Amino acid sequence: MPASEIERMIQLLARLPGLGPRSARRAALALIVKRESLLRPLGEALLRAADAIRPCTICGNLDDRDPCGVCADPERETAVLCVVEEVGDLWAIERAGVYRGRYHVLGGTLSALDGRGPEQLNIARLLERAAVPEVSEVILALGATVDGQTTAHYIAERLEPLNVSITRLAQGLPVGGELDYLDDGTLSAAFRQRRPA
Repeated sequence: MPASEIERMIQLLARLPGLGPRSARRAALALIVKRESLLRPLGEALLRAADAIRPCTICGNLDDRDPCGVCADPERETAVLCVVEEVGDLWAIERAGVYRGRYHVLGGTLSALDGRGPEQLNIARLLERAAVPEVSEVILALGATVDGQTTAHYIAERLEPLNVSITRLAQGLPVGGELDYLDDGTLSAAFRQRRPA
């Protein structure tokens, strides 16, 4: 029977995305076995992160400085603003290396079922940022879910009076995807957004 501190560690690890009880148990064991080389440094890094990391007051990204590294980067294109649901989406776009503009993190999507309206999201600040004369395009990089589409439509309507181009990410066939394995919605979006070969 595991000691109570080990069980507590396993329970906390199991709360992380992608880790269930079995994976959390394996991770806990690996950390305990490598106590000096892994567990202690990880614990110290987590404590430092808990004290240092905060949301950027400009875009909502998470960083240990404010403004964040993206907002503080003078090489970033200031005319384009990419709107994402969560910080993880921003990080995914950064990993892909396909975008060099500014971001705006909403903090979620509109959801009547979850009681999340425009007031709970960072939409008012987005409208302020998009109204600045140097912003010429707002990219709505929101998920292809019902809530993501609803949020994109709501934001597009609010941005319409501003003098900005409103674009959305294309949706359709994934790279390496086979037609036979695609759902109807993805295949439909791919046909609607086809382009010259």
